Amino acid sequence: MRPLFSTQIQRHESIIAKNKTLSDLLSSAGDAFPGSDYRPPDHKNWMSGLDPGRLRVDQIVWPGTHNSATDEIGIRFISRPFARCQSLSIYEQLVAGVRALDVRVQEGRRVCHGALATYGVDVVMADVKRFLSETESEVVLLEMRTEFGHGDPPGEYLVDQLGEFLIHQDDRVFQKTLADLLLRRVMCVWKPMKSPSPKRGNPLWVAEHLRDDWIDTDLPWTKFESNMRHMGRQEPVSARKYSYRVENTVTPQTDYPVWSVWQVTERIHGYARLFMAQAVARGFGDRLGGGGKK
Repeated sequence: MRPLFSTQIQRHESIIAKNKTLSDLLSSAGDAFPGSDYRPPDHKNWMSGLDPGRLRVDQIVWPGTHNSATDEIGIRFISRPFARCQSLSIYEQLVAGVRALDVRVQEGRRVCHGALATYGVDVVMADVKRFLSETESEVVLLEMRTEFGHGDPPGEYLVDQLGEFLIHQDDRVFQKTLADLLLRRVMCVWKPMKSPSPKRGNPLWVAEHLRDDWIDTDLPWTKFESNMRHMGRQEPVSARKYSYRVENTVTPQTDYPVWSVWQVTERIHGYARLFMAQAVARGFGDRLGGGGKK
């Protein structure tokens, strides 16, 4: 027991040290960056206040969530704390200002996170359509992917449900203005596990149009620096034909058990603005935009 206990103490000390590194950086450098003083009075309609006729898609930083549709996953007080990444429904997140959604699905058209399943994809579709019906100038980036280890649901279902709103796959979209997209308003990236990927011109977008560089760690400073390093390797947004997602989250590890996902994710969530400020300070400001930040 002594070696195990000693390891746990070392892991705890490492987490505290990594948290302090981020906290100290925030205290010394601040989290201000060009445009950071903008505070939309209405989060539900924040895009409409950005002059959609002039603002290009590649100039927008899309606030997003990780495992977006997990608010009711698992059994309350038993399995839910280990898989619930969001406490708000899809509709509530969109109203709060989220514009990039990450939804994991399985063969039965149910949303899932690992082995745990929750409500059907119909609930997600209904929430998205409800939000679109209540707004006029808001665009949503929706990623639907088959969870690892599961079979693919039919991608045609997404087209059937969202067809009238889907922005068709087109590399030129990233240089278009927000106003150019308002006739449809949903960019849906479909990432099946085994089924064929959508073809060019399809209503659904292929995985290559939404990229990220995920590392599995519960250490906030490690994740912060990894995100910065990978983003710095991307092309400037003006030259890209894809969205690049920064995963501003950390994940529980088996060698340091916790009773809830929130114990871990809260270590880094407060530093999203610091990340953008540091990106600008390190010369990566032209890489920001055109992708989701979670």
